[in-house]
Amino acid sequence: MTNSEFIEQIATYVKKYAGDYGIMVHSPIIAQAILESGWGRSTLASEYHNYFGLKCGGAWNGKSVNMATQEEYEVGVMTDIRDNFRVFDSMEDGVKGYFDFINYSRYSNLKGVTDPEEYCRLIKEDGYATSSTYVDSLVRVIYDNNLTRFDNGETNNEEIEETEKEDGDDMTREELTGEALTGEAIIDILASRVIRGDYGNGNVRKQKLGEEYSEIQSAVNEMYRKGLVK
Repeated sequence: MTNSEFIEQIATYVKKYAGDYGIMVHSPIIAQAILESGWGRSTLASEYHNYFGLKCGGAWNGKSVNMATQEEYEVGVMTDIRDNFRVFDSMEDGVKGYFDFINYSRYSNLKGVTDPEEYCRLIKEDGYATSSTYVDSLVRVIYDNNLTRFDNGETNNEEIEETEKEDGDDMTREELTGEALTGEAIIDILASRVIRGDYGNGNVRKQKLGEEYSEIQSAVNEMYRKGLVK
């Protein structure tokens, strides 16, 4: 699935369910799916249809999978943990599951919000993610991919030029992260996701990271050397 196809499919279901939950803006949610799932290519997304990194918590009675992940409890320090994540049967179920998740009272301030950046800020403040760069990353994804067009009722992706890539081809940095970043920032993001387990091990990791593998692996090694991973 290309990036543009992923956006279109996610957007279809976001637009289908958002209004039922009082959510008035769509672009931040599409951006969350891109960022949390690596354009739908993470194991949690591709195998378990969890595109938003939704953990089980105490209220979940459905299927689950235990996976390695990372949390940033201290700014700049990634801590390795394992946790139970929700499992869904399809992309549509996964998107609806997101809205069920944010229907908890702690996220009630999201209802009626119409500004994408405010939505991003509020959901971070509500405790959705621990990443200190979460809001900035979401905002970049929104504007780099013109996702605000979905806030205005558009459903097609004609304005975005997308390079078609066959399954198994090397992915670009932007495709891997969902962010149009350059330099050390994007390498650090990718390294953190490697440590989290998003790109597997050995030859699987090499294939997914492609020409970026050596640089990213060096960053992973450096994070361990500096004690940035607990």
